[in-house]
Amino acid sequence: MKIVYAGTPSFAVEPLKKIIENGYTVVGVITQTDKPQGRKGTLTPPPVKVFAQSQNVPVLQPVKLRDELGAVKELGGDILITCAYGQILNAETLGIFEKGVWNIHAGLLPKYRGASPIQSCILAGETETGVSIMKTELGLDSGDVLLVEKTEIGETETAGELSSRLSEIGANAIVDALKLLENGNYSLQKQSDEGVNVVRKIGKEQAKIDFTKTAEEIVNLVRAMNPEPTAYSCVNGLKVNVFLAETCKEFSDLDGEYGEVLCESPKKGLIVKCNGGAIKFLEVQPAGGKRIKGADFLNGRKAKKGDKFEC
Repeated sequence: MKIVYAGTPSFAVEPLKKIIENGYTVVGVITQTDKPQGRKGTLTPPPVKVFAQSQNVPVLQPVKLRDELGAVKELGGDILITCAYGQILNAETLGIFEKGVWNIHAGLLPKYRGASPIQSCILAGETETGVSIMKTELGLDSGDVLLVEKTEIGETETAGELSSRLSEIGANAIVDALKLLENGNYSLQKQSDEGVNVVRKIGKEQAKIDFTKTAEEIVNLVRAMNPEPTAYSCVNGLKVNVFLAETCKEFSDLDGEYGEVLCESPKKGLIVKCNGGAIKFLEVQPAGGKRIKGADFLNGRKAKKGDKFEC
Protein backbone atom coordinates (compact mmCIF):
# COMPACT_ATOMS: atom_id res chain seq x y z
CA MET A 1 0.00 0.00 0.00
CA LYS A 2 1.55 3.26 -1.15
CA ILE A 3 0.76 6.18 1.14
CA VAL A 4 0.62 9.89 0.48
CA TYR A 5 0.62 11.93 3.68
CA ALA A 6 -0.74 15.47 4.01
CA GLY A 7 0.07 17.45 7.15
CA THR A 8 1.70 20.68 8.25
CA PRO A 9 2.35 21.48 11.96
CA SER A 10 4.35 19.70 14.64
CA PHE A 11 1.20 17.77 15.63
CA ALA A 12 1.35 15.93 12.29
CA VAL A 13 4.99 14.85 12.55
CA GLU A 14 4.63 11.98 15.03
CA PRO A 15 1.95 10.13 13.00
CA LEU A 16 4.10 10.37 9.86
CA LYS A 17 7.13 9.15 11.79
CA LYS A 18 5.18 6.20 13.21
CA ILE A 19 3.88 5.23 9.76
CA ILE A 20 7.42 5.10 8.39
CA GLU A 21 8.76 3.25 11.44
CA ASN A 22 6.15 0.55 10.93
CA GLY A 23 7.44 -0.21 7.46
CA TYR A 24 4.79 1.50 5.34
CA THR A 25 5.82 3.06 2.06
CA VAL A 26 5.26 6.82 1.99
CA VAL A 27 5.63 7.90 -1.62
CA GLY A 28 5.10 11.59 -0.97
CA VAL A 29 4.17 14.29 1.51
CA ILE A 30 1.91 17.27 0.86
CA THR A 31 2.25 20.28 3.15
CA GLN A 32 1.68 24.02 3.24
CA THR A 33 4.13 26.50 1.78
CA ASP A 34 7.04 27.90 3.79
CA LYS A 35 5.97 30.90 5.90
CA PRO A 36 7.79 33.95 7.34
CA GLN A 37 8.49 33.51 11.07
CA GLY A 38 9.75 35.79 13.82
CA ARG A 39 10.49 39.49 13.82
CA LYS A 40 12.84 39.17 10.86
CA GLY A 41 10.28 37.26 8.81
CA THR A 42 12.65 34.39 8.10
CA LEU A 43 11.09 31.98 5.59
CA THR A 44 10.56 28.77 7.56
CA PRO A 45 9.46 25.32 6.33
CA PRO A 46 6.59 23.49 8.06
CA PRO A 47 7.67 20.85 10.62
CA VAL A 48 6.25 18.05 8.45
CA LYS A 49 8.39 19.17 5.50
CA VAL A 50 11.52 19.18 7.66
CA PHE A 51 10.87 15.63 8.86
CA ALA A 52 9.89 14.32 5.42
CA GLN A 53 13.09 15.67 3.90
CA SER A 54 15.12 14.01 6.67
CA GLN A 55 13.56 10.72 5.50
CA ASN A 56 14.16 11.46 1.81
CA VAL A 57 10.42 11.54 1.11
CA PRO A 58 9.35 13.77 -1.81
CA VAL A 59 7.49 16.91 -0.71
CA LEU A 60 4.82 18.92 -2.53
CA GLN A 61 3.86 22.41 -1.31
CA PRO A 62 0.99 23.62 -3.46
CA VAL A 63 -0.47 27.04 -2.71
CA LYS A 64 -3.82 25.56 -3.71
CA LEU A 65 -3.92 21.77 -3.81
CA ARG A 66 -6.71 21.67 -6.38
CA ASP A 67 -4.45 23.46 -8.88
CA GLU A 68 -1.70 20.83 -8.68
CA LEU A 69 -3.55 17.52 -8.72
CA GLY A 70 -1.45 16.31 -11.63
CA ALA A 71 1.63 16.32 -9.38
CA VAL A 72 -0.36 14.52 -6.67
CA LYS A 73 -1.39 11.78 -9.13
CA GLU A 74 2.21 11.34 -10.23
CA LEU A 75 3.16 10.32 -6.67
CA GLY A 76 1.29 7.07 -7.34
CA GLY A 77 -0.36 6.74 -3.92
CA ASP A 78 -3.11 4.24 -3.17
CA ILE A 79 -4.27 6.05 -0.05
CA LEU A 80 -4.08 9.57 1.39
CA ILE A 81 -3.67 10.14 5.14
CA THR A 82 -4.32 13.70 6.29
CA CYS A 83 -3.46 15.28 9.63
CA ALA A 84 -3.90 19.02 10.25
CA TYR A 85 -3.02 19.74 6.63
CA GLY A 86 -4.83 23.07 6.43
CA GLN A 87 -6.65 22.90 3.09
CA ILE A 88 -10.10 21.57 2.24
CA LEU A 89 -10.06 18.70 -0.26
CA ASN A 90 -12.39 18.77 -3.26
CA ALA A 91 -14.13 15.83 -4.91
CA GLU A 92 -11.45 15.42 -7.56
CA THR A 93 -8.76 15.07 -4.90
CA LEU A 94 -10.80 12.49 -3.00
CA GLY A 95 -11.28 10.50 -6.21
CA ILE A 96 -7.54 10.07 -6.85
CA PHE A 97 -6.95 7.46 -4.15
CA GLU A 98 -8.23 3.92 -4.66
CA LYS A 99 -8.19 3.09 -0.94
CA GLY A 100 -9.69 6.41 0.10
CA VAL A 101 -8.70 9.46 2.11
CA TRP A 102 -8.49 9.13 5.89
CA ASN A 103 -8.07 11.88 8.44
CA ILE A 104 -6.45 11.92 11.89
CA HIS A 105 -8.73 14.27 13.84
CA ALA A 106 -7.71 15.49 17.31
CA GLY A 107 -11.16 15.42 18.83
CA LEU A 108 -14.32 13.43 19.41
CA LEU A 109 -16.96 13.55 16.69
CA PRO A 110 -19.44 15.00 15.95
CA LYS A 111 -19.12 17.31 18.98
CA TYR A 112 -15.75 18.78 18.00
CA ARG A 113 -15.60 19.08 14.24
CA GLY A 114 -13.51 21.86 12.78
CA ALA A 115 -10.23 23.69 13.26
CA SER A 116 -9.77 23.94 17.03
CA PRO A 117 -10.92 20.73 18.76
CA ILE A 118 -8.09 20.71 21.32
CA GLN A 119 -8.49 24.29 22.50
CA SER A 120 -12.27 24.18 22.32
CA CYS A 121 -12.69 21.10 24.49
CA ILE A 122 -10.50 22.68 27.20
CA LEU A 123 -12.45 25.94 26.96
CA ALA A 124 -15.64 23.97 27.47
CA GLY A 125 -14.26 22.31 30.61
CA GLU A 126 -14.33 18.81 29.11
CA THR A 127 -12.64 16.04 31.08
CA GLU A 128 -12.30 13.67 28.11
CA THR A 129 -11.23 13.94 24.50
CA GLY A 130 -9.55 11.68 21.96
CA VAL A 131 -8.43 11.04 18.41
CA SER A 132 -10.83 9.98 15.66
CA ILE A 133 -9.72 8.26 12.46
CA MET A 134 -12.40 9.10 9.91
CA LYS A 135 -13.00 8.65 6.21
CA THR A 136 -12.87 12.04 4.54
CA GLU A 137 -15.86 13.21 2.51
CA LEU A 138 -16.86 16.62 1.17
CA GLY A 139 -18.48 17.74 4.44
CA LEU A 140 -16.34 19.24 7.23
CA ASP A 141 -15.19 16.34 9.46
CA SER A 142 -18.51 14.62 8.77
CA GLY A 143 -17.27 11.30 7.40
CA ASP A 144 -17.76 7.84 8.86
CA VAL A 145 -15.45 6.94 11.73
CA LEU A 146 -13.11 3.97 11.55
CA LEU A 147 -11.82 4.03 15.12
CA VAL A 148 -11.59 6.28 18.19
CA GLU A 149 -8.98 6.42 20.94
CA LYS A 150 -10.16 8.31 24.02
CA THR A 151 -8.11 9.90 26.79
CA GLU A 152 -8.80 11.88 29.95
CA ILE A 153 -7.82 15.55 30.05
CA GLY A 154 -5.62 16.47 33.02
CA GLU A 155 -7.08 19.01 35.42
CA THR A 156 -4.26 21.48 34.74
CA GLU A 157 -3.28 20.26 31.26
CA THR A 158 -2.69 23.00 28.71
CA ALA A 159 -3.54 22.89 25.02
CA GLY A 160 0.13 22.49 24.19
CA GLU A 161 0.54 19.55 26.54
CA LEU A 162 -2.66 17.90 25.36
CA SER A 163 -1.68 18.42 21.73
CA SER A 164 1.60 16.57 22.31
CA ARG A 165 -0.22 13.63 23.88
CA LEU A 166 -2.88 13.49 21.19
CA SER A 167 -0.19 13.53 18.52
CA GLU A 168 1.27 10.36 20.02
CA ILE A 169 -2.17 8.80 20.42
CA GLY A 170 -2.96 9.70 16.80
CA ALA A 171 0.31 8.15 15.66
CA ASN A 172 -0.56 4.79 17.21
CA ALA A 173 -4.17 5.04 16.05
CA ILE A 174 -3.30 5.59 12.39
CA VAL A 175 -1.03 2.54 12.40
CA ASP A 176 -3.89 0.49 13.85
CA ALA A 177 -6.18 1.97 11.20
CA LEU A 178 -3.80 1.07 8.36
CA LYS A 179 -3.70 -2.53 9.57
CA LEU A 180 -7.50 -2.66 9.51
CA LEU A 181 -7.62 -1.14 6.04
CA GLU A 182 -5.00 -3.60 4.77
CA ASN A 183 -6.84 -6.72 5.88
CA GLY A 184 -10.29 -5.33 5.10
CA ASN A 185 -11.72 -6.54 8.41
CA TYR A 186 -13.33 -3.36 9.63
CA SER A 187 -16.63 -1.51 9.87
CA LEU A 188 -17.37 2.21 9.78
CA GLN A 189 -19.53 4.09 12.28
CA LYS A 190 -21.77 6.78 10.86
CA GLN A 191 -21.64 10.00 12.87
CA SER A 192 -24.77 10.98 14.76
CA ASP A 193 -26.84 13.85 13.39
CA GLU A 194 -27.33 15.04 16.96
CA GLY A 195 -24.82 17.06 18.94
CA VAL A 196 -22.99 18.35 15.87
CA ASN A 197 -20.71 21.26 16.71
CA VAL A 198 -18.17 23.01 14.46
CA VAL A 199 -15.33 24.79 16.26
CA ARG A 200 -13.63 27.55 14.32
CA LYS A 201 -10.02 28.65 14.43
CA ILE A 202 -9.26 30.60 17.61
CA GLY A 203 -7.66 34.03 17.29
CA LYS A 204 -6.11 36.63 19.57
CA GLU A 205 -9.39 38.40 20.26
CA GLN A 206 -10.79 35.25 21.87
CA ALA A 207 -7.71 35.05 24.11
CA LYS A 208 -8.58 38.28 25.94
CA ILE A 209 -9.52 37.59 29.56
CA ASP A 210 -13.06 38.56 30.52
CA PHE A 211 -13.25 39.00 34.30
CA THR A 212 -17.06 38.80 34.24
CA LYS A 213 -16.43 35.07 33.73
CA THR A 214 -15.97 32.69 36.66
CA ALA A 215 -12.54 31.68 37.96
CA GLU A 216 -13.02 28.20 36.48
CA GLU A 217 -13.85 29.64 33.06
CA ILE A 218 -10.81 31.92 33.13
CA VAL A 219 -8.51 29.05 34.17
CA ASN A 220 -9.85 27.02 31.25
CA LEU A 221 -9.22 29.97 28.92
CA VAL A 222 -5.62 30.29 30.12
CA ARG A 223 -5.05 26.55 29.65
CA ALA A 224 -6.67 26.55 26.20
CA MET A 225 -4.58 29.49 24.97
CA ASN A 226 -1.24 28.12 26.21
CA PRO A 227 1.10 28.28 24.34
CA GLU A 228 -0.71 30.36 21.71
CA PRO A 229 -2.35 32.72 21.10
CA THR A 230 -1.88 33.14 24.90
CA ALA A 231 -4.50 34.57 27.25
CA TYR A 232 -3.93 38.22 28.06
CA SER A 233 -5.15 41.36 29.77
CA CYS A 234 -3.74 44.82 30.49
CA VAL A 235 -2.92 46.71 33.67
CA ASN A 236 -1.55 50.25 33.98
CA GLY A 237 -1.28 50.41 30.19
CA LEU A 238 0.87 47.27 30.04
CA LYS A 239 -0.22 44.18 28.11
CA VAL A 240 0.30 41.03 30.17
CA ASN A 241 0.22 37.48 28.77
CA VAL A 242 -0.97 34.84 31.23
CA PHE A 243 0.40 31.31 30.85
CA LEU A 244 -0.70 29.63 34.08
CA ALA A 245 -3.52 30.37 36.51
CA GLU A 246 -5.59 28.73 39.23
CA THR A 247 -8.74 29.46 41.17
CA CYS A 248 -8.16 31.19 44.52
CA LYS A 249 -10.74 30.31 47.14
CA GLU A 250 -8.89 32.17 49.92
CA PHE A 251 -9.82 35.52 48.39
CA SER A 252 -13.09 34.54 46.71
CA ASP A 253 -15.27 36.41 49.24
CA LEU A 254 -13.44 39.74 49.02
CA ASP A 255 -15.28 42.64 47.44
CA GLY A 256 -13.83 44.39 44.43
CA GLU A 257 -14.44 45.29 40.82
CA TYR A 258 -13.97 42.68 38.15
CA GLY A 259 -10.27 42.67 37.21
CA GLU A 260 -9.13 44.38 40.39
CA VAL A 261 -5.91 43.24 42.09
CA LEU A 262 -6.97 42.03 45.54
CA CYS A 263 -3.71 41.46 47.39
CA GLU A 264 -0.71 43.69 48.04
CA SER A 265 1.58 40.95 49.37
CA PRO A 266 3.71 39.17 46.73
CA LYS A 267 3.83 36.20 49.09
CA LYS A 268 0.14 35.63 48.40
CA GLY A 269 0.62 35.99 44.66
CA LEU A 270 -1.06 37.98 41.91
CA ILE A 271 -4.74 37.61 42.77
CA VAL A 272 -7.48 39.23 40.68
CA LYS A 273 -11.22 39.58 41.24
CA CYS A 274 -13.55 37.82 38.83
CA ASN A 275 -17.21 36.84 38.73
CA GLY A 276 -18.12 34.99 41.91
CA GLY A 277 -14.57 34.59 43.13
CA ALA A 278 -10.90 35.26 42.47
CA ILE A 279 -8.13 33.92 40.29
CA LYS A 280 -4.38 33.69 40.86
CA PHE A 281 -2.05 34.32 37.95
CA LEU A 282 0.87 31.94 38.48
CA GLU A 283 2.98 32.75 35.43
CA VAL A 284 2.81 35.91 33.34
CA GLN A 285 4.79 37.80 30.74
CA PRO A 286 4.66 41.59 30.58
CA ALA A 287 5.00 43.02 27.07
CA GLY A 288 8.65 43.13 26.07
CA GLY A 289 9.70 41.07 29.09
CA LYS A 290 10.33 37.50 30.15
CA ARG A 291 7.95 34.98 31.64
CA ILE A 292 7.92 35.43 35.40
CA LYS A 293 5.92 34.29 38.41
CA GLY A 294 2.85 36.31 39.24
CA ALA A 295 4.36 37.13 42.63
CA ASP A 296 7.43 38.60 40.91
CA PHE A 297 5.13 40.78 38.81
CA LEU A 298 3.85 42.34 42.04
CA ASN A 299 7.34 42.47 43.50
CA GLY A 300 8.50 44.45 40.48
CA ARG A 301 5.70 46.93 41.11
CA LYS A 302 4.11 46.40 37.74
CA ALA A 303 0.80 46.34 39.62
CA LYS A 304 -0.42 46.85 43.17
CA LYS A 305 -3.56 46.29 45.20
CA GLY A 306 -6.47 48.23 43.75
CA ASP A 307 -5.08 48.36 40.19
CA LYS A 308 -7.37 46.94 37.57
CA PHE A 309 -6.76 44.49 34.73
CA GLU A 310 -8.77 45.47 31.67
CA CYS A 311 -8.28 45.96 27.91
